[in-house]
Amino acid sequence: MCGRGSLTINEKQLELKFGKDFYSEDLERYNPLPNFNVAPSHKMPVIKAGSNHFDCMRWGLIPFWAKDMKIGYKMINARKETILEKNAYKKAAVNQRCVVPFDGFYEWQRNQDGTKIPYRIGLPNFELFLIAGLWEKWKSPTGEEILSFTLITQKPIDKIAHIHERMPALILPGEEDTWLDLTLPPQEALDSIRLLEPDEIDFHPVSAAVGNVRNNSPDLIKEV
Repeated sequence: MCGRGSLTINEKQLELKFGKDFYSEDLERYNPLPNFNVAPSHKMPVIKAGSNHFDCMRWGLIPFWAKDMKIGYKMINARKETILEKNAYKKAAVNQRCVVPFDGFYEWQRNQDGTKIPYRIGLPNFELFLIAGLWEKWKSPTGEEILSFTLITQKPIDKIAHIHERMPALILPGEEDTWLDLTLPPQEALDSIRLLEPDEIDFHPVSAAVGNVRNNSPDLIKEV
């Protein structure tokens, strides 16, 4: 499960990195960047397949058929191995693929005594990366339209398997085109997401303060 992350650059830096623009009317809707403790329900910049802009989306997918948006809290992740078996994801896997920029994600290693150690995991030097995702549009009973997304997870590489049994489907910038190619069948697109090599992943322990979503400061990403 991936339930926490970081995106420690600002909107202008994202625009320069990806050649995408922010919709000016969306800027006040996002959770402020930099964000050192990205959590479910936060509104994040998302790149949809075929789009030249960042879309503001809520983390936690709300299926179009849902009666209540609270279901999104249970759908922050989609397992790569079973996406095409789930009614909530099958349609989105065909034509609603996306990528979400992060520069780190947090996972907790459980010790034998029951205690947990949080780690920040990412690329070397915690460079920007993308996580493959699916998005959805949901209309509330009052008529409000909400865009939301889920992050795809997969089995971890051996280097970090001792920390957690799952990891996000990381994509290096510049390698996202195949996943976002909607002419490809969903299974072929999923198969294109490669596991990173050991030298492409780095991690270090961080403060337990990251476990509280109210905490959001540069200290959270520092090695302890």
